Amino acid sequence: MVIVMAPYAGETALADVVAHVVAAGGEAFVSRGVARTIIGVVGDERVLAGLVVTQLPGVAEAVRITSPYKLVSRENHAGTSTVYVGGVPIGPETVTLIAGPCAVETPEQTLAAAQLAKAAGAALLRGGAYKPRTSPYAFQGLGRAGLRILAEVSAEVGLPAVTEVVDAVDVDDVAEHAAMLQVGARNMQNFTLLQAVGSSGRPVLLKRGLTATYEEWLMAAEYIAQRGNLDIVLCERGIRTYETATRNTLDVAAVPMIRSMSHLPIIVDPSHAAGRRDLVLPLARAGLAAGADGLIVDVHAHPESALVDGAQALVGESLAALAETMHTFPALMGRTLVVPSAAEATVRE
Repeated sequence: MVIVMAPYAGETALADVVAHVVAAGGEAFVSRGVARTIIGVVGDERVLAGLVVTQLPGVAEAVRITSPYKLVSRENHAGTSTVYVGGVPIGPETVTLIAGPCAVETPEQTLAAAQLAKAAGAALLRGGAYKPRTSPYAFQGLGRAGLRILAEVSAEVGLPAVTEVVDAVDVDDVAEHAAMLQVGARNMQNFTLLQAVGSSGRPVLLKRGLTATYEEWLMAAEYIAQRGNLDIVLCERGIRTYETATRNTLDVAAVPMIRSMSHLPIIVDPSHAAGRRDLVLPLARAGLAAGADGLIVDVHAHPESALVDGAQALVGESLAALAETMHTFPALMGRTLVVPSAAEATVRE
């Protein structure tokens, strides 16, 4: 069950409803959104049947949710949500490009990539300070030094930063330097980390795990939402199949399927799905055509010397082709491209 509080409801009314749920034997999880506060109720049928909350002060409505993921379910919220990252919207009316280097290497490299990303139409800057790698001998990122570089470049180019956090103990530090926290594919079911980013007060970009089903993915999002954070953007980044020609297999069907199951916005990562520069643009177009709310791509001024994933980073002609796509494709889908502004995010008609 989800209890929706009225806009005028105060803290006293909210506390009374939570107390009522607990007294009936249920668990109550409060989620405070921009426009409303909702209470997710978990309990067996006996508990739910005994709850009479619609007459309590401050309650707008109570909705029975059959999905195991209560707060992020489409049943909970009929329309697709818009998540704002440093004023930049990611949602159903727009297309948002997140671009930048896969890894922060140096201030000069990060700035060059950020400038290329912005010129291509990016409204948000990606960059990894912590890099969970398959090999323990591979570059693991600069850590806190990388966070400082990313924050400085973010301020210089005027693009809010998106970066990955890999350990719950680092959440506060990363949140201090970035506008959005990313949970990578390898950590999609790191439940301690999910709970920590849910309590961080920052929007969260949740990537799909390598072998995760849609329901497992949404249940991971539920862990974040259950901690009071509904500012979640899902990211399809390819799943592991028996095909070896590409790094992963981009599941384009995930976009419309998730749209039918959840109100959360969804973007596509063609870079990590393909692992090859020549496939990034076709997959990006496929994702947008399927209805994705945005893209996240790798950009590097000198991919031949990149410490991480240089083979998939866009530069030169491939980056120019991305820019052309970003300025033509959204209109074909009845959307507008989000572009950065000195004051706040705006959209290009």
